Order: sequence, then C-alpha cells, then structure tokens
Amino acid sequence: MIDPRRLRVLRALAEHGTVTAAAQALYLSPSAASQQLAALEAEVGHVLLERRGRTVRLTPTGTVLATHAAKIAAQLEQAEADMAASSAGLAGEVTIAAFASAITEVVAPAVAALREHAPQVRIRVKDAEGHASRRLLIDGAVDIALAVEHRDTLGESSDQLLRKPLYAEPFDVVLPADHPLASAPEVALADLSDDPWITPWPDNPVHDVVLRACEEVRFQPRAECLADDSRAVCALVSAGAGVALVPRSALHGIAFGRAVVRPASGYRPTRRVFTAVRRGSDGHPLLRLALHGLRDQAAAISS
Repeated sequence: MIDPRRLRVLRALAEHGTVTAAAQALYLSPSAASQQLAALEAEVGHVLLERRGRTVRLTPTGTVLATHAAKIAAQLEQAEADMAASSAGLAGEVTIAAFASAITEVVAPAVAALREHAPQVRIRVKDAEGHASRRLLIDGAVDIALAVEHRDTLGESSDQLLRKPLYAEPFDVVLPADHPLASAPEVALADLSDDPWITPWPDNPVHDVVLRACEEVRFQPRAECLADDSRAVCALVSAGAGVALVPRSALHGIAFGRAVVRPASGYRPTRRVFTAVRRGSDGHPLLRLALHGLRDQAAAISS
C-alpha cells in the first residue's frame, strides 16, 4: 500500500524541482523529505529519483507516479468534500490567497459579508502576488487562490487545479499632468511608444498584460522604473518619471497628485482574474460558500 503522505512529497518535488524547496513548501526538513522519498522508493520497488551530485530529478517512472499522485490527491480532496457536505455543518476555516487590489476590492468585502451571514466561518487571507498564490494552493497552504491570467497559465495543466473566471477589468493609462496627451479624453497606447514607462516587475502577471498590450500596437515599452504597488506607480507618474498602465480597480482610493487617468483607445488591455481550487475540493460546502461570496463581490467590478 502506497502512503499518500509520501506521494505528497513526490508531488512537491515534481512541482518545485529540488528536495530543499519541496521540503520548505511542506514545512519539513530536507532530511525528512529525503527519508520520505527513499521510503516511497522502497515501498513501490522502483527507482523514482535520479541523483546527480547534490541535485535530483524524477526518473520516467517517478514522473508517472507523480502524475498519479496528483489524481490521488484530487480524489482525497473529493472524499473530504463529500464528507463535509454530508455533515451539512457550515463551520470551519477557509484560507484565501490573492493579490493586493483583489483583496481590497473583492476579498475584504466578501469577508465582511460572510462575517455577517455566516459568523461561524473563519476566513484567513494571505497577500500573494504573481505565481505565489498558485504555488500556495498546490502546496496545500491555502484553499482558494485568486490569480491573473497570463501566458504561463493559459496552457496550465488541469490535473491539480480547477479554475473559473471571476472578473475582468480594463487597464487605464496614467500620465503626468503636464504630458502632451493629459487633456485628451482617451489615449492610444501607440502614442506613448517614445515615453519612459513604469511597469511591475517581470514576475508580476500585470507586467505580462502591459507587455502584450504594447506588443499589440507594435512597440516594446522602455521600462525605466519597476514597482508592483499601484500607489507607488502613480506616485512615480506624478513625479514625471514616466507613463503607466494600471488595472482600473487598483486605482480606487489613490491620491493622484500631479497625475491624470485616461481610458485607453483602440486596443484596450484587460486583466482577467480567476479563482482556483485544488481539483476535488470544489464540492466542499465551506469552499462553495466562500467562492459564492467572492463572486457576489466581483460582480460589481465586471458590471
């Protein structure tokens, strides 16, 4: 009989690439993770890891078992969801990972609504930018992830995660108040090809949206400043450091100073946000309740 706990370590190794990273994700010591993997090899009677110096990689057999491990994990999630549903007790804890503006505009209002209508449900929230929320979800550190669609997620495997669209919102152009186009009702991105740009860091999915938007109108932005925080971006625009594209909801509540906001004309970039849960867990009543609350709050953004 294969121990599912050891399969979880194998899945983490397949996801993270190193024993150290897999152990860290599972809150184990590297030696404990190595022992679990060695025990798994003995258990199945096959070589699962190929050791090269201080590094390891999965053998073809190990890759096959890691694929099955993902399906087994989904089945276990489904079993837990079915048991929770049969007990019909809506009490417990749900952990959500999301990026900053989604927390402000969607998650926090959903938490407030749930505190009123389902006070027995505790919602924990983790601020996670870029790919971090997906990794936390796969590692079991959170129950729901809110993330932005980008190049890397378009062909993402559906073996482990179940994704559903949550909301879509446009990007707006942010310009210094003394910019020649500051008084225009709309701004074409192509007209900003010669300007310095302020963009998020490359590992932020918003950076990918900005890059694709500029590519659509045949130029590559000259990024002179990098900042993930929208307030920091607008402050730099206000200081005259460059122009920027910012998701509309991320602009709520910002003091713009000497910056102006204009809608984009022509090609209009869009941020598409989705929820993700581990496959098999979507039937859990607590997760259904939390996802329903998120969708209610997100409806206002898309409308």
